[in-house]
Amino acid sequence: MFPTHRPRRLRSHPQLRRMVQETVVTTNDLIYPLFAVPGEGVAQEVSSMPGVYQLSIDKVVEEAKEVYGLGIPAVILFGIPTEKDTDATGAWHDHGIVQKASTAVKEAVPDLIVIVDTCLCEYTQHGHCGYLETGDLTGRVLNDPTLELLKKTAVSQAKAGADIIAPSGMMDGFVQAIRAGLDEGGFEDIPILSYAAKYSSAYYGPFRDAAESAPQFGDRRTYQMDPANSREAIKEIELDIAEGADMLMVKPALAYMDIIWQVKQASHLPVAAYNVSGEYSMVKAAALNGWVDEEKVVMETLTSFKRSGADMILTYHAKDAARWLG
Repeated sequence: MFPTHRPRRLRSHPQLRRMVQETVVTTNDLIYPLFAVPGEGVAQEVSSMPGVYQLSIDKVVEEAKEVYGLGIPAVILFGIPTEKDTDATGAWHDHGIVQKASTAVKEAVPDLIVIVDTCLCEYTQHGHCGYLETGDLTGRVLNDPTLELLKKTAVSQAKAGADIIAPSGMMDGFVQAIRAGLDEGGFEDIPILSYAAKYSSAYYGPFRDAAESAPQFGDRRTYQMDPANSREAIKEIELDIAEGADMLMVKPALAYMDIIWQVKQASHLPVAAYNVSGEYSMVKAAALNGWVDEEKVVMETLTSFKRSGADMILTYHAKDAARWLG
C-alpha cells in the first residue's frame, strides 16, 4: 500500500512555501517605461494612467536615478516631440527627444540599461507606425520606405547612447534592416529587442494618451497581428531570429500568456513580456475603488508572466513591485 500523498503538507508554513516556490519574481526581471517630453520641470500625469507621467528630460533623469536606486536594471524610453511631420523627423534626428533623453540618462546613471522604442507613430502627423504614400488616406503603410526611416532612427539612437534598440512597428524585414544599419554604423554590439509578436490590441488605449500616438484615421491591423492568431506569432519570431534579433517581445502580456509560452518553447532567446497600459490602468482603477488588493493582484500577475516563460517584464508597476519585493 502506498502512503497517502498530501500536497498541503508543503503549504503548512510560510517558510516552507518559500522553499518550494517554483517561480520567483525579482527586480532583475523588471523594465520601467518612461515618456520624455520637451521642456523643463514638466511632470504631467497621464489621466488614464494614474501614477504615470510625461516627463521633461530633467525629470526623466530624476526618475532614472530612482529606478536604479530601487534595483531595477533598465528603462525603456518613449518620446513625444514638439512637432510631428510625414517623415517622422523627430524619430531619427540626432537631437530628437529620445536621443536627448538617452544621452542625459546615460550621463547621470551610466550603469542603468537604456532601451529605446524604435518606432515612428509618436512622430508622424497621422499617428501610424510608418511612411504613407503621398495623399494616401487608407491607412496603408508603405513597408520598405518605412524600413529606411527605422534604420536611420536606430542608428541615431545608438549614437545617443542607447544600450538596446527595440523596434515596435511590425514592418516586414525591420530587424534585418535595423541590424544592417547598426552594423554599418559601427554598432555591432548593440542588441535588438524585437517586438516580435505585437498584436493589434484594445489594451493599448491609455498608452496612446501617454505617447500622443493615436492614429488619426484607420487602425493598425494591416501591420499588427490579429489577436485570434497564434501560429502566426511563431512565424514572426522565426523571421526575426533569422534576421538577427537578440531578444523577443510579446505584447500585450495578460491575454497572451499562451503566446509567451509558445515563443519560449520555440526559441532559446530571452523573451520579454510587455504588461501594457490597459492592463495597468484596469488594476489601478479597481484598486483606487477598493475593489482589489493592488499589491497582491500585481504580484500575482507578474508571477504569471514569469511562469508562462517571460525572462523580462516591461511594466508600469515596476517601481511599486520593486518596493514590495524589498
